[in-house]
Amino acid sequence: MRCTIVMLAWLASNALAFGAETVRPADVMSAIAPIMANLRTAASYARTGNVALAQIETDEAIAGWKRLAPTTSGPLPAGAPAELSGFLDRGRERLAMIAGALDRGDDVAAGRELLALRQAFHALRRRAGLYDLGDCIFEIAPAMDTLRGAANRYGEQPVPANAEETVAAAGAFRDRLLRCNDWANSEIAAQGEFRRLIDGAIASSGEIAHAAMAGDGPLVHRYLIELQSFAQLLDFRYG
Repeated sequence: MRCTIVMLAWLASNALAFGAETVRPADVMSAIAPIMANLRTAASYARTGNVALAQIETDEAIAGWKRLAPTTSGPLPAGAPAELSGFLDRGRERLAMIAGALDRGDDVAAGRELLALRQAFHALRRRAGLYDLGDCIFEIAPAMDTLRGAANRYGEQPVPANAEETVAAAGAFRDRLLRCNDWANSEIAAQGEFRRLIDGAIASSGEIAHAAMAGDGPLVHRYLIELQSFAQLLDFRYG
């Protein structure tokens, strides 16, 4: 608990300059939100091979990181948790690696480092008690990967065992989506875009299971493509 309080206080004093005001998790989230947005947008552009736009977003993330973590001129204040120092230092290194990879046109390496940095962000947020909808959306990716693997195996060999695996993976993915829907605040939950994406993904996760049980391989493939699009758009917009 003390580590979390010190971390929040340090971030607030360095990134938001609140001075003696009470530090609230929402204040800290507002400080890191622009960087998170740049990183997820850069990841999306890198995934689609749009290197130039990924570079723009990465440059903005680097500028934001410098404002958030002014540690190059000296050590962290006494009492700041060691994990924060390591996170900030490693983050600067990863951003430099991302920028270098994009300069070389290596969108695969850039995407790998972007994912690692985003994972580090979310891990730190969880330890600080800052979990919210964005973190939940970010965490649906492993469930999507599992469903993709199961659906592809089913497409190659639509035997009962592979159908059962696809149904189970679809159910796990749907459970994740429902959890994220519960994490949405009233404002986001009422947004037409959010409803279209989350409700569409929930519905399609049920349909892909039905298609697998019916032995319809082409339909399973169609719903898989649809679900991947939903997952990517949810991450791009709300991750």
